[in-house]
Order: sequence, then C-alpha cells, then structure tokens
Amino acid sequence: MDLPIVYIIATIVAVVVVGVICFLLGIRYRKKVSEKEISSAEEEARRIINEAIKSSESKKREALVEAKEEILRNRSEYEKEVKAQKADLQKQERRLQQKEENIDRKTENIEKKEEALAQKHADLEREEEEIKVIKRSQTEMLERISGFTAEEAKNYLIAQVETEVTHETAMKIKEIEARAKEEADQRAKEIVATAIQRCAADHVAEITVSVVPLPNDEMKGRIIGREGRNIRTIEMLTGVDLIIDDTPEAITVSCFEPVRREVARLALEKLIADGRIHPTHIEEMVEKARREVDAIIKSEGERAAFETGVRGLHPEVQKMLGRLHYRTSYGQNVLQHSIEVSHIAGMMAAELGADVNAAKRAGLLHDIGKALDHEFEGTHVNLGVEFCRKYKEKEDIIHAIQAHHGDVECKTLVACLVQAADAISAARPGARRENLENYIKRLEKLEEITGTYPGVEKSYAIQAGREVRVMVKPEQVSEDQMVILARELAKRIENELEYPGQIKVHVLRETKVVEYAK
Repeated sequence: MDLPIVYIIATIVAVVVVGVICFLLGIRYRKKVSEKEISSAEEEARRIINEAIKSSESKKREALVEAKEEILRNRSEYEKEVKAQKADLQKQERRLQQKEENIDRKTENIEKKEEALAQKHADLEREEEEIKVIKRSQTEMLERISGFTAEEAKNYLIAQVETEVTHETAMKIKEIEARAKEEADQRAKEIVATAIQRCAADHVAEITVSVVPLPNDEMKGRIIGREGRNIRTIEMLTGVDLIIDDTPEAITVSCFEPVRREVARLALEKLIADGRIHPTHIEEMVEKARREVDAIIKSEGERAAFETGVRGLHPEVQKMLGRLHYRTSYGQNVLQHSIEVSHIAGMMAAELGADVNAAKRAGLLHDIGKALDHEFEGTHVNLGVEFCRKYKEKEDIIHAIQAHHGDVECKTLVACLVQAADAISAARPGARRENLENYIKRLEKLEEITGTYPGVEKSYAIQAGREVRVMVKPEQVSEDQMVILARELAKRIENELEYPGQIKVHVLRETKVVEYAK
C-alpha cells in the first residue's frame, strides 16, 4: 500500500517540474517577442518625431511670414489714422482761434456799448432832473391858474370817479340781476311749481301734550289711586307727567318726548276702557301699549320707505324713521315733512336730470336726527350724520343731510335740491305755525335792521314778515345808491335773521315838490 503512494507523489513531482520548465520557456519566448516589438515601436516613434520636427519648422516659417505681413498692414493703417487725427486737430485749432478772435471782437463791442449806455444813462438822469423842474413849475402854474392845490385837485378827481363808478356799478348790477332773474326765475318757478303740484302730502298740527277723555270725573280719583300710588306708577313706568286739574272729564299727558307720551296715552285709554286700575294691571297695560307703539313705529317707517320708493334701508334706519311719526317741528309732523321733502327733491331732480334715487333718499333721511335729539346731545343735523354714517349710508347722502340747513356748503346738486325742498316744505302755507312772541320779535328785528342805515327814513315789515318796505330820503340816497342799499340790506338780513322762506327787500325813493298859488 505504501508503494502506490510513492508512485503518485513521484508522478506529481514530475508533472510540476515539467510545468515549471514549460513556463520558463514560455517566458523566454515572450521576452524575445516583446523586445522585437519595442525595437520596431522605437523606430516608428523616431520616424514620427522627425516628420513632426520638419512640419513644425515649415509652419514656423510660414507663421513668421504672416506675422511680418500683419505688422506691416497694422503699421500702415496706424500711420493713416495718426495723419487723419492730426488733420482734425489742426482744423479744431483753427476753429478755436477763429472763435477766440470773434470773442475778442464781441468783447470790444460790448465794452463800447457799455460806454454808450453809461453815457445815455447820464443823459437820462439829466433829462429827468430837467423834467422834474419843469413839472414843478407847471404844477405851480396850474395851482395858480385853477386855485386848487395838488391834493385838492386829486380829491376832486377821486370824487368824480367815485360818482361815475357808483353809477356804472348800479347799472351793471341792475343789468346782471335782470338778466339772471329773467332766465333763472322762470325755470325755478316751473320746477318748484311742478314739484309742489305733484306732491300731495298731508300736514297736521300737534303739540307736546295729549288729552285723554274720561267717561266721568270719578275716574280721576281711581287713576290717582290710594295715596297717589296709581298715578305715581304710571308716571314712573312711562316717564310722563299726568296733569289732573279742574278740566271736566279729561286728563292731560305732558312730555317733551313724543313716543313716551303716546305710550302713556294708549295705556291710559286701555286702563279706562278696562276699568281695572292698580299697579300690576298698569304695568301690563303700559307694556302692551309700548309694544303697540313699537309696531306702529315699524309700520310707519316701512310706509315712508314704500311711499317714497326708497329701497335698501337698514332696519334700524327704518325704525328711526318711524319714530319721526311722533315728532313735530313748529306743529308740522316731521315724518310727513320728510316724505314731502323726498317727493319734492325727487321731482326737481327728475326735471334737472340729476340722480332721482339719491335725491329721494337724502330727502327722506335729512331730518332723521330729530328722532334722536331728545336722547342725545347735539343738533339734529350732527346726530343724523353720525347715525347714517353708523349704518353705512353713502357719503353723498350724508353730505346732503349735513348741508340741508347750511351748516356746510353744498358741494353736490343733490344737497342743493334737498336744501331747497326742505325750505319749500317748511315755508308753504299751513305747513308750520309760529309762536306769536317769536313772530313779533322777528318783525321788530327786521324793522330794526333795515332802519339803521344812513338815509333810511322809515321801514315797515309787511305781509307777515315776508316783505320789508324801506323808505329812503331822496336828498341823501340817489337812484344808483338804492340798488346797492337793497343788496346790503338783503345780505344783512340773511346773516342776522332766521326765517322760513324768503324776505323781499323793497326800497322806495319818492321826490315831492309842493308849491302854492297865491
């Protein structure tokens, strides 16, 4: 068994030795082949290098030739440019020399002119002195001839010019007023008359007290109640004053706030009709009357908006309009007045081609502040502006509300129309009534204003204060001065008096001559 192993090992060793010998022979062969390839490659490289050297030398020579040619071209071009620039510089130098020569000549001319002007100035001064001397001598001569000094002559001429200017001014005023009135009055009358004819709003007269009729005088005691508890409850719940006097079968409800007065009146009527009068029942009736008044306020606001065709009003604005149903101004119902102003403003806007919807809306809302002036401080104009601005009314509507009494200047046609419509509605016959004492004071003030001017002999307020007749002294007031006096009186009346409508200023000048036949 050991013998075969030895054979195997020997065989393996022999195979390994043979492989090593073959490997060495192969390496030697590859070395010879490589050496041959390297020698051939070196020869090829030497050949390529030689060819490259030859070609580079030829290209170098060509490049040098081209560079020399380019240098020669550039040099010739540069020399041409230099010559051209030198020529331009020479031209500019020649022009500058010419300009310098011209400037020198002009300077010489200017110096000569200055000398001439100085000479002329000196001559003028001498002439002025001579003129002054001649003027003084002529003035002295004129003073001796005319008998007037220079100041007296000046005053005389000024007086003459003032007389002529006064006459021309009066004639111009007459001409302008006549032409303006002729054109404007007719158109204004047509528009106003059309608006008033088409507007048929009612008017009522109300006061700040309400009278509640009683079935009998025994009801007065029941309303007063034991120790006055019933009347105190009514006054406390409604905020009014109950006046129970000797008037038979009647109780007077007094309150400056019309809504509270109406609530108290309705509650009293319900209590009287029901017959049960005690504090608990009074509270129920007052609450019921308040709900009824609120419902009336809402319906009146909706009626006003529907009647005028004004849409898109905020519910609170409609409610505030409804409160005007219980508000009066000089006896005129403010809600009816607002509806009337809305109609008139809308009709005038239609005649003039203005925004009818805006005019109607502004006319309806112009007095809305009167529903608030019992509760807040401020004028009804300011309160109305703040209220409408709170509920997002447009600025042109707010401006018309602000300007309807002239607190600010009218900047839009709608504001002018609302102002005019408000004056028309307030001034028409029967719309308002005026306190007798205030009426008399206004007439006295009117006569006092017009009677204080120099040259006025007498003044009379006539036609219920709608016209003032002024009698002037003919020897003190000329016909031309009458025109100016009438305008001044009208302006002063506008500035110092408050009055409905307009006042006609009528100036009269009468010359009388009396002679007796003997």
